[in-house]
Amino acid sequence: MATVELTKDNFEETVTGSEIVLIDFWAAWCGPCRRFGPIYEKAAERHPDIVFGKIDTEAQPELAEAFQITSIPTLMAVRERTVLYSQPGALPPQALEELIGGIRTVDMQDVRRRQASDSAIAN
Repeated sequence: MATVELTKDNFEETVTGSEIVLIDFWAAWCGPCRRFGPIYEKAAERHPDIVFGKIDTEAQPELAEAFQITSIPTLMAVRERTVLYSQPGALPPQALEELIGGIRTVDMQDVRRRQASDSAIAN
Protein backbone atom coordinates (compact mmCIF):
# COMPACT_ATOMS: atom_id res chain seq x y z
CA MET A 1 0.00 0.00 0.00
CA ALA A 2 1.26 3.46 -0.80
CA THR A 3 1.57 6.13 1.84
CA VAL A 4 -1.42 8.39 2.48
CA GLU A 5 -1.19 12.16 2.74
CA LEU A 6 -2.88 13.11 6.00
CA THR A 7 -4.54 16.48 6.37
CA LYS A 8 -6.78 18.09 8.94
CA ASP A 9 -9.68 17.01 6.71
CA ASN A 10 -8.92 13.25 6.63
CA PHE A 11 -6.86 12.73 9.79
CA GLU A 12 -9.66 11.77 12.19
CA GLU A 13 -11.35 9.43 9.71
CA THR A 14 -8.05 7.72 8.90
CA VAL A 15 -7.00 7.19 12.51
CA THR A 16 -10.40 6.05 13.76
CA GLY A 17 -11.00 3.81 10.74
CA SER A 18 -7.70 1.91 10.93
CA GLU A 19 -6.31 -0.44 13.56
CA ILE A 20 -2.67 0.67 13.13
CA VAL A 21 -1.52 3.97 11.65
CA LEU A 22 2.09 5.10 11.37
CA ILE A 23 2.53 8.82 10.84
CA ASP A 24 5.62 10.48 9.43
CA PHE A 25 5.75 14.20 10.21
CA TRP A 26 8.04 15.71 7.58
CA ALA A 27 8.80 18.72 5.35
CA ALA A 28 10.24 18.95 1.84
CA TRP A 29 13.20 21.11 2.98
CA CYS A 30 14.28 18.56 5.64
CA GLY A 31 17.27 16.44 4.55
CA PRO A 32 16.73 13.64 7.10
CA CYS A 33 13.05 13.57 6.09
CA ARG A 34 13.99 13.07 2.43
CA ARG A 35 16.38 10.25 3.36
CA PHE A 36 13.76 8.55 5.54
CA GLY A 37 11.04 8.80 2.87
CA PRO A 38 12.16 5.80 0.76
CA ILE A 39 12.61 3.64 3.89
CA TYR A 40 9.06 4.53 4.96
CA GLU A 41 7.66 3.87 1.45
CA LYS A 42 9.27 0.41 1.31
CA ALA A 43 7.87 -0.47 4.75
CA ALA A 44 4.43 0.61 3.53
CA GLU A 45 4.74 -1.84 0.64
CA ARG A 46 5.74 -4.66 3.02
CA HIS A 47 2.87 -4.01 5.44
CA PRO A 48 -0.31 -3.36 3.40
CA ASP A 49 -2.51 -3.91 6.46
CA ILE A 50 -1.07 -0.81 8.16
CA VAL A 51 -1.86 2.76 7.13
CA PHE A 52 1.36 4.70 6.53
CA GLY A 53 0.43 8.36 6.71
CA LYS A 54 2.55 11.39 5.98
CA ILE A 55 1.90 14.85 7.39
CA ASP A 56 3.70 17.72 5.70
CA THR A 57 4.27 20.05 8.66
CA GLU A 58 4.50 23.05 6.32
CA ALA A 59 1.11 22.34 4.72
CA GLN A 60 -0.57 21.10 7.93
CA PRO A 61 0.75 23.29 10.76
CA GLU A 62 -2.42 22.70 12.81
CA LEU A 63 -1.74 18.96 12.99
CA ALA A 64 1.93 19.48 13.78
CA GLU A 65 0.96 21.88 16.56
CA ALA A 66 -1.76 19.57 17.92
CA PHE A 67 0.85 16.83 18.39
CA GLN A 68 3.52 19.26 19.64
CA ILE A 69 5.92 18.36 16.83
CA THR A 70 9.07 20.41 17.35
CA SER A 71 11.55 18.32 15.38
CA ILE A 72 11.26 16.49 12.08
CA PRO A 73 11.15 13.85 11.00
CA THR A 74 9.01 12.58 13.83
CA LEU A 75 7.45 9.14 13.62
CA MET A 76 4.27 8.37 15.51
CA ALA A 77 2.52 5.00 15.86
CA VAL A 78 -1.18 4.88 16.67
CA ARG A 79 -3.04 1.66 17.40
CA GLU A 80 -6.75 1.62 18.13
CA ARG A 81 -6.69 5.43 18.43
CA THR A 82 -3.96 5.31 21.10
CA VAL A 83 -0.52 6.82 20.51
CA LEU A 84 1.96 4.09 21.42
CA TYR A 85 5.11 5.68 20.04
CA SER A 86 6.22 9.20 19.14
CA GLN A 87 9.88 10.04 18.64
CA PRO A 88 11.83 12.45 16.47
CA GLY A 89 14.51 11.12 14.18
CA ALA A 90 14.73 8.98 11.07
CA LEU A 91 14.86 5.26 11.73
CA PRO A 92 17.00 2.85 9.73
CA PRO A 93 15.04 0.06 7.98
CA GLN A 94 15.67 -2.61 10.64
CA ALA A 95 14.65 -0.32 13.50
CA LEU A 96 11.44 0.59 11.66
CA GLU A 97 10.64 -3.10 11.16
CA GLU A 98 11.28 -3.76 14.86
CA LEU A 99 8.99 -0.87 15.80
CA ILE A 100 6.24 -2.24 13.55
CA GLY A 101 6.64 -5.70 15.08
CA GLY A 102 6.45 -4.23 18.56
CA ILE A 103 3.33 -2.19 17.79
CA ARG A 104 1.64 -5.32 16.41
CA THR A 105 2.29 -7.28 19.63
CA VAL A 106 1.16 -4.66 22.16
CA ASP A 107 -1.58 -5.95 24.45
CA MET A 108 -4.17 -3.21 23.93
CA GLN A 109 -6.38 -4.48 26.76
CA ASP A 110 -3.44 -3.94 29.10
CA VAL A 111 -2.86 -0.46 27.66
CA ARG A 112 -6.52 0.47 28.24
CA ARG A 113 -6.40 -0.92 31.81
CA ARG A 114 -3.33 1.19 32.56
CA GLN A 115 -4.94 4.28 31.02
CA ALA A 116 -8.06 3.76 33.14
CA SER A 117 -5.94 3.29 36.24
CA ASP A 118 -3.88 6.43 35.49
CA SER A 119 -7.08 8.37 34.88
CA ALA A 120 -8.56 7.22 38.19
CA ILE A 121 -5.40 8.23 40.05
CA ALA A 122 -5.39 11.67 38.41
CA ASN A 123 -8.97 12.29 39.52
